[in-house]
Amino acid sequence: MPKGYWVSVYRAVFDAEKLAAYNELAGPAVRAGGGRLLARDGRVVAYEAGIVERTILIEFDSFEQAVAARESDAYQEALAVLSDAVERDFRIVEGLD
Repeated sequence: MPKGYWVSVYRAVFDAEKLAAYNELAGPAVRAGGGRLLARDGRVVAYEAGIVERTILIEFDSFEQAVAARESDAYQEALAVLSDAVERDFRIVEGLD
């Protein structure tokens, strides 16, 4: 079964305190949903007009598990805290195998 990945690239952070509060809730929610953090805030090289900002990569055992974690009550609570604190591109991607 193909794995699922959360890929989140932050274009801008407007409120660092809200982001920190979100992180406190999102981390446990992601782990409870079976997610494993693979990359966060490391070095980034952007090509083709890419944005060098905060980039997060989280792996799940399946695409369905990744979607369920995003839709979970715990993660929705984290998103409510985040609200308008950031501008980001968030997507869930199915792995190849």
